[in-house]
Formats: sequence, C-alpha cells, structure tokens
Amino acid sequence: MPNTNQLLLFLDVVQQGSFTKAAALHNMDNSSLSKQIKKLEADLGVQLLNRSTRSFSLTSAGEDILAQTHVLQDTLDQIQGIADSYQSEPKGMLRITTPIYFGQQYLQPIVSDFMKRYPDVQITLSLNDKKADIIADQYDIAFRIGKLAESNLIARKIADTHFLLVASKGFVEQHGMPETPQDLIKLPAIIYSNRDIRLDHLRINESPGSDLYHSWKMKGNFVVSDVRTIVAGVSDGLGYTLLDLSNLHYSMEELGLVTLLPDYHISRLDTAIYAIYPHRKQTKLVKEFIQSVQDYIGSPPMWEKNRLKKQ
Repeated sequence: MPNTNQLLLFLDVVQQGSFTKAAALHNMDNSSLSKQIKKLEADLGVQLLNRSTRSFSLTSAGEDILAQTHVLQDTLDQIQGIADSYQSEPKGMLRITTPIYFGQQYLQPIVSDFMKRYPDVQITLSLNDKKADIIADQYDIAFRIGKLAESNLIARKIADTHFLLVASKGFVEQHGMPETPQDLIKLPAIIYSNRDIRLDHLRINESPGSDLYHSWKMKGNFVVSDVRTIVAGVSDGLGYTLLDLSNLHYSMEELGLVTLLPDYHISRLDTAIYAIYPHRKQTKLVKEFIQSVQDYIGSPPMWEKNRLKKQ
C-alpha cells in the first residue's frame, strides 16, 4: 500500500516543477525529499520520475499515478473542508507578504479587525515591494499588483487596476495642460522603480477613441520606490506620474491632483490585484482572510468610489 504523504510529496514535486521548491514547501531538505520519493517508487515497484542533474520528467507510470494522486488530493481536501466546516472559527498561524502601500493602506485595518474577531489567529505581515518567493519563504498568502505570471500557485483576483496619469494643479499651472501624448512626454515625470519593475513606459492610443497604440518613454529626474513618496512628490509639483487609483489614500480633489489626457486610454492589459497562495495552503484560515480583504475592498473597489469624493 503506497504511503499517502509520499504520494502528496510526489504531487508537490511535479506541481512545483522542482525538488527544491517542493522541499521548501514542507520545510525539508532536498536529500530527505528525494529519499521519500525513492521510497515511494520502491514500495510501488515502478519508477515515477526520470531524473537528470537539473531537471526531471514523468515516466508513463508516473503520469498515470499522478492523475490518481490528483483524485486523492481532491478527496483529502474535501475531507478537510468537512472538518473545517465544524470548526467554530479560524485558528493558527498566517504568514502574509504584500507591497508596502497596499499593506499599510488596506491590509492593516483588515488585520486589526481579523485578529479581534479571531483571537486564536497569529499573523505575520511582511511589507516589501520586492516579490518574495512564496514557497521558499513559506508564506501562506502573497498580494501582488500587476500582470499574473504563469505558475503552479493559485490566484484569486481582488480587483482590477485602474491607471491614471496625474499631476498637481500647480504643476499644470506652471507647465500647461498637455493635450497629446507628445506634449506629455516633454514634461518632467516621477518614475516608480524597484528591483522587479520600472514604470517608465506608457502605451497610449494615438488619439481619443483610436484602437492604434504607441509606446512612449517617460523622462524625469526623480525615481522612487515608495508609492507614498511619489504621491507627495506629485502633490509638490515635481512632476506627473502614472499611478493606480488604489494608491490614492484621499480623493483627487483632496490631494490637489488632476487627471492628464483624460480622453486617452492607457493600456495596462491583464493587470490586477491578486491574492496568491500555494496549492496546499487552501485552509479555512487562508480563505477567510482573503474573503475579508475582498469584502473590505468591495466591488467596485473602494478607491473607485472614493476617487471623486468631495469634488
């Protein structure tokens, strides 16, 4: 009889595409994981994986057994779901990683309410604009803003992004209101940049209503890796910037900002705010927290409703 835990380890190795990532998921070293897979193969009497120095592939037996292991995983998830439904409330440790601004502005009030409602929950919240390795760093949930990359992780969309070109009223008084993208790129910009991304390119339709797009490079002397500092710099008239509405903690009017090129469309295809978590981490605690985030942000998201407040 094959060992259930070993079968699930085999499933994780295939889904993660790496012994290293699968081992990190279970806080194991590679050699221990490899021994477990070899023990599974010995017990089954068949080879599941063809291994090389840097990669592996499934054997025919491995493909067939993998398919049944998926069925096993689904059954175990259903059993856990039944058990979870009888728990009065979520409990346990929750490790979360998030971009700094999103964590400060949106997650912190959710965390405060969540921990008051569920006093047996322990939360570690890591704020960093650089993307963490969810598996290696053993996070239960990661919040990501941008384009969803293909991976073996599970993602739930929290909200679509809504990018605007914004500047302060004083900046427009000094430089004039740009009428076209050509006018815009002559003006100084404030550019967001960190190790993972640099937002200094715009893809804008050639004229209002046009389906043809052109790429433009923003130019500026102020490059920042913190959203709050960018908003402050824009409010101080240092330049215009490309900003998602979720990064505005007050309405445009309260911040003294105006939208540039409002009749044009800025292409930011396939970008959104996501909650991402490992396949084996779909616990009641994870689901409850993500739902709390979804409920707090709302649909349409709160920043859409707050955009024109007090105007």
